Amino acid sequence: MPNLVIDAGNSTIKIAVFKQDEIVFSTTEETFNQEFIEAIAHQYQCRNIILSSVRDGLNVNEAELALNFNYHRFSSESKIPVKNNYLSPKTLGLDRLAAVIGAHQIYKNKDVLVIDAGTCITYDMINKEGIYYGGSISAGINMRLKAMHQFTSKLPLVPFDESFDKNFGQNSSEAILSGVLNGVWFEAKGFLEAQQTNNFNVILCGGDAPFFDTRFKNSIFAHLILHEPNLVLIGLNTVVKYQHDHN
Repeated sequence: MPNLVIDAGNSTIKIAVFKQDEIVFSTTEETFNQEFIEAIAHQYQCRNIILSSVRDGLNVNEAELALNFNYHRFSSESKIPVKNNYLSPKTLGLDRLAAVIGAHQIYKNKDVLVIDAGTCITYDMINKEGIYYGGSISAGINMRLKAMHQFTSKLPLVPFDESFDKNFGQNSSEAILSGVLNGVWFEAKGFLEAQQTNNFNVILCGGDAPFFDTRFKNSIFAHLILHEPNLVLIGLNTVVKYQHDHN
């Protein structure tokens, strides 16, 4: 039976219907409500619904959803098919947790490094045994560009230009792009090179993932690089299936 998966982030809400491991419907919205969710669930005959949210308020009645469906609110206390060794699990971002669950689902017999390039850039490693120990959080590309403008008196606000590929800039705008874009690229390469094993794959997700995907494909790294924009949704679908099998 299809599963309805909802990932409510700060700016957008991703909604997908999974039939087993295949996405048969997906949409990205700015808002959602009870009627909209129930209409999708009835249209695709979804019995199971999972919701992950970082928002303070939701336009849905979760108690009512729980009466009409097998509804689960994803949290740090959810039953999950990986071992979470993060020392403060309640402070771990749910998107990071769902992403490593999705990564382990895709590559069950491999160590996987997840690079989520969004507002922040996160680096999270889950090993082939499904054990997650932690990760790193860094400022994202646009955050760096905005910070350099806001915290200085003369540096301009430079828009993100994915096509920029110079080592050094010849004016202030190019110098900023050179510092930020080469900086995040060297950072990402550094995380790959710092791993104690070479036997791992890399999964990219997040809005700025295409920037890294292009650079990785033009580099000499031997690791398998997968750009999977639906990684968090895949992780949530894995959780809802696990919940169903272990209840």
